Amino acid sequence: MAAGVLLLGLTYALFSQQLSSDHRVIVKGTYLSPPPSGATPTAKPSDKSLVVLNSAGDVLTGPDAERVMNEQRDQLRSAATKSLLTEGGIALLLVGGLAAGSGWLVAGRVLAPLHRVTDTARRIATAPAAGRGLHERIALRGPDDEVKNLADAFDTMVERLDHSFDGQRRFVANASHELRTPLTLGRALVEIAMHRRSASDDVKQLGESLLAINDRHEQLISGLLLLADSEKELTARYPVNLADVSSHVVAQLTREAAAAEVEVRAEPGDAPTTGDALLLERLVHNLVENAIRHNHAGGWVELTSRTTDQDQVEVKVANSGPDVPAYEVEGLFKPFHRLSGNRLVGAKGAGLGLSIVRSVAEAHGGSVRADPRRGGGLVVVATLPVDPG
Repeated sequence: MAAGVLLLGLTYALFSQQLSSDHRVIVKGTYLSPPPSGATPTAKPSDKSLVVLNSAGDVLTGPDAERVMNEQRDQLRSAATKSLLTEGGIALLLVGGLAAGSGWLVAGRVLAPLHRVTDTARRIATAPAAGRGLHERIALRGPDDEVKNLADAFDTMVERLDHSFDGQRRFVANASHELRTPLTLGRALVEIAMHRRSASDDVKQLGESLLAINDRHEQLISGLLLLADSEKELTARYPVNLADVSSHVVAQLTREAAAAEVEVRAEPGDAPTTGDALLLERLVHNLVENAIRHNHAGGWVELTSRTTDQDQVEVKVANSGPDVPAYEVEGLFKPFHRLSGNRLVGAKGAGLGLSIVRSVAEAHGGSVRADPRRGGGLVVVATLPVDPG
């Protein structure tokens, strides 16, 4: 409505300005005797006959007058049409530009809260892990309209999700801590019973079996605690070189690799990053440990670390071993998931190794991918941001 009124007023002003310009006008009226001074009548009209005065000053009557009047009318219509189209087009462009600019400003102010809702939702959706980013809130202020109701409903939903994820993490951590005490006590009682002088061979064999079961349970609880800890938000980051971490991990697992008759070859290159040193050590440790355990006698494991050209660092672990179908690879990163869908805790671990690896990598802003190796085994690559310092 405002743009239409403005367009109408501007067109009227321009058209009026056009009409106010200097033009020669032919006068139509009643002939009076005697004729006007200086006028030369071309015919002797009767009194009160219709006459016109042309641009040359001649007084015309009859068909000549009608012809001149028609010509003058056509010229006036043509000039008015041309003026209206030209001046109206200019007015339309001006008013259209003003209307578009005003509409853009108004729409921007109206849509700004929606952009805020969208940006917050996108940050939460692209968080490294499912439970991270839920602490964000839109906290939209303004009139109580549909947009504010949407933002408040979104905040309520995210708050409930945040409480749910946080409660789940606390439950896993608390349950794992509570289970550690009876396992430690059970281990102590079994060891006391085994080392008594009167202990028979059957008791010692039973004790060894119980200790092996207890050890698997302790591995499971330690993995759950580490998984819950790695899903927390990192509050502090420190410089860590993955080359040093790789060398340390290889030294730790040398005895286990020798017992499994697996050769570990390490080429640790410079790979500076930032984060939690203990979690990053666990990431590399789990990769190498899995490669050793899921291997065969006489097999090998290769560990390399380097800085890539994309301002990232990576740790790559390749190993020989059984064939792994491509469709099974993604499932290996799920907790308690094993090859062919086996979810039981066995002698080779609790099924949390690669889950912890992915969780630690995502907590540090990185990622993990795995690909089946031709000839058997896997190639796992963990990528992390490089330390710019």
